[in-house]
Amino acid sequence: MLVQTIIPYLSLAFTIALSAALILGIAKSGFKGLAVFIVTGLALVFGAKESTGILMPLLICGDVLAVIYYKRHVKWIYLVKLLPWMVLGVLLGVLLGKDLPENLFKSGMAIIILISVIMMYFWERKKDRKVIKHWSFASLMGIIAGFTTMVGNLAGAFSNIYFLAVKLPKNEFIGTAAWLFFIINLFKVPFHIWSWGTINWTSFKISLSLIPSVIGGFCLGIFLIKKINNEKYRQLILLLTGLGGLAILIQ
Repeated sequence: MLVQTIIPYLSLAFTIALSAALILGIAKSGFKGLAVFIVTGLALVFGAKESTGILMPLLICGDVLAVIYYKRHVKWIYLVKLLPWMVLGVLLGVLLGKDLPENLFKSGMAIIILISVIMMYFWERKKDRKVIKHWSFASLMGIIAGFTTMVGNLAGAFSNIYFLAVKLPKNEFIGTAAWLFFIINLFKVPFHIWSWGTINWTSFKISLSLIPSVIGGFCLGIFLIKKINNEKYRQLILLLTGLGGLAILIQ
């Protein structure tokens, strides 16, 4: 049951939720690596598992904005390689994540972030960073990303690793990821409604109250992302993901 069924709109809890929604909008504009702040903020207010249902409409809102804005920058070949494996990962997450205890759920999210940070750090430090084309890499990243997006909405780090590995430029990175998560998040909705029960009328009303903050964050993010070149963008992704890992360690 939601801890905050009715949120006092000037309360600290609602301020945290609004801030998380604002960060989500910024993330969907192209600032990848912010997922842990969004997930942690909403989990603090609503609980780890219940917050996943409140987050879904916000994610889809951000996905729609990103798909519209970056529609000319999609590399469909990479989306096609990753998508089927992510679907498989989502299904595994539905089966294994439905009855996870709250403490185990939080621990799992922390481990996911730590693994992501380590993988991305060592990848960027490699002197020979050839584009990885083998199907097994896409399948591994896709399955892990699908599982983690269903269990804790934390797939971004693993999809980031994949898109960094294939050396997508900034706009293609953002545009391809936008379509990927738009499709995956729509696919997840029925499971949240009928299997996990985390999306219901109460949770949806809370989501609606937070959507204006998502839109505001997206507009702010678009303004800022234009000022960052490709190399700085890669470095920023690593930095934000690292900070996210630190945040979940100390929460």
